[in-house]
Amino acid sequence: MAVVAPASGCPGDELERGIAELRRLGFDAAYSPVVAARGLFSAGSPAERARDFQTAWTDPSVSALVALRGGYGSAQLLPLLDAGAIAASPKLFVGYSDTTAILTWLTCHAGVTALHGPMVDRRLSRGPAGYDEASFVRLLQGDVPLDLPCPDGVVLHEGEAAGPLFGGTLTQLTASLGTPWAFVPPDGSVLFLEDVNERPYRIHRMLTQLVQAGLVSRARAIVLGQMPGCDEPGHGGPTALDAARDALEGFGGPVFAGFPSGHTTGACVSLPFGTTVRVHAQGPPSLRVEESPVA
Repeated sequence: MAVVAPASGCPGDELERGIAELRRLGFDAAYSPVVAARGLFSAGSPAERARDFQTAWTDPSVSALVALRGGYGSAQLLPLLDAGAIAASPKLFVGYSDTTAILTWLTCHAGVTALHGPMVDRRLSRGPAGYDEASFVRLLQGDVPLDLPCPDGVVLHEGEAAGPLFGGTLTQLTASLGTPWAFVPPDGSVLFLEDVNERPYRIHRMLTQLVQAGLVSRARAIVLGQMPGCDEPGHGGPTALDAARDALEGFGGPVFAGFPSGHTTGACVSLPFGTTVRVHAQGPPSLRVEESPVA
């Protein structure tokens, strides 16, 4: 397993604690000096980060790549990566937040599955308190079916539906639109959408953009994340949940909110993008992973 830095860097002690956690789980984790490089906003130049990512991906001894952290810079790699070489050697990439740009590129354009799951900085580096160990390990090993309950979830539209899962952080998904690497999920998909520290009107604006771009109409079901920090300060005015309910009012499939993946208030659950899941949006909602993400 390789730790790569497609976006920003992190303190060295965070990196070492994350490596130690991966090794505790039984993975032979390693990284190159590029992870410690520093650019204006990111861990080294776009060329350095893309080369390191491509080298790790095409190394036959590497079974998966885990992102160091999010921050900024992942989209800079996209024109520099060799989609053909990556598609010819499928393996799992794990990340969220800014690395949604790479998750989208892999799943929507290269035809490779990926994991929306814990990165090194402030997740794996915190040990089991920072991430859901069971979903992370089981999905890396392709151990499915996997039931992922959401006891604190809020059902917005009742129902049940299945399809391949796509999505990520809303700000990154909407930023991709209009580029050659745009978020374009297939018809019949399930969308997972989340974000952090965005005011409710911004959540509404981004969801409206996905609706107007025709992407929501492609979906059979929608699952929303916990959206921490997305309510108005002081508990006044509309909440992020209010914004989502209003923006998605015309969507006819099942919808529930509060699934703990990506930016969360507690441990981060891993989700497989590009593989089939079943959404149950009745009573306590849940997701069931029905297809292995491992090639």
